[in-house]
Amino acid sequence: MWAITVPADGELVWAEVPDPVAAPGEVVVAVAAAGVNRADLLQVEGHYPPPPGASEILGMECSGRVVALGDGVTDWSVGDQVCALLAGGGYAELVAAPAGQLLPVPPGVDLIHAAGLPEAACTVWSNLVMVAGLHPGEVLLVHGGTSGIGTMAVQVGVALGATVAVTASRAAGLAACARLGAAIGINYVDEDFVDRIREATDGHGADVILDIVGGKYLDRNVRALAERGRLVIIGMQGGRRADLDIAALMGKRATIAGTTLRSRKSHGPGSKAEIVGAVRDHLWPLIATNRVRPVIDTVLDIREAGEAHRRLRAGGHLGKIVLAVQPSEVWPTDDAAGAWIADRPEENS
Repeated sequence: MWAITVPADGELVWAEVPDPVAAPGEVVVAVAAAGVNRADLLQVEGHYPPPPGASEILGMECSGRVVALGDGVTDWSVGDQVCALLAGGGYAELVAAPAGQLLPVPPGVDLIHAAGLPEAACTVWSNLVMVAGLHPGEVLLVHGGTSGIGTMAVQVGVALGATVAVTASRAAGLAACARLGAAIGINYVDEDFVDRIREATDGHGADVILDIVGGKYLDRNVRALAERGRLVIIGMQGGRRADLDIAALMGKRATIAGTTLRSRKSHGPGSKAEIVGAVRDHLWPLIATNRVRPVIDTVLDIREAGEAHRRLRAGGHLGKIVLAVQPSEVWPTDDAAGAWIADRPEENS
């Protein structure tokens, strides 16, 4: 098969590599498309290697059709259209994945755009619901609202009955988040999100904060929390270390959780299979009824993976960037594809 490889110089190259083989409990998927994630950029830079035993090929999510079954797989059949949460291997024509990490392509979503669902859906549902326990009527603050994770979190929060606030750096991005249902938009370049969230909620603050920034935001996140608030940190774009005012945390009876998804086990309590099962049971019906949709900024040919990484690194995108393995003439071009096709924010808006 052919796949994106990473030579020593760091450039992404479409090259021939050995085909994967389905181990017991796995399936092989013929990839239609792969989602692009910030973790892929970190892996290229040598900062985020795949877990032991996982494919060295980039790509933590994909969509496609099942073409082979490993021993013991009974829940899937050859020909099934699926999307998959991966530890690696998505930037390729074929990928082997644990059967428990597969999801059916939701009704009304095409194969290309379904590639943008698994990572964001599993990250958001596991953190907002399974970790933070977001309830109807609560206030959710999402940092980085225009990202793939952010656009999914806004929609899930709204669907669960929360009042959703987002931070972003551009007016056009905040407007896009408002169209997805965000009630409060905060431009973090010009505004202090602590002051704004308290002002917008009559001093209450955020019951749940989903944070991709990490160290740089820790103190302000704690100050922005409501009493008994829950801060869930899922990224370290603003650093991995910070001082914590423990008295402030205790005074609010608040909690801080930090989670990762890629390194989790495939099976057992807290595993990827458990999260995928919860997403299929609870989030997939929201997608089937159009209450939540994948938000797609750009679809590029798999051979343009380097350009996809440059766009993700530069920012300014809205939602997910997807790499299509299928020929470009079969790519969907409008909302009939079942995705919310992003109007990309203008650079200076």
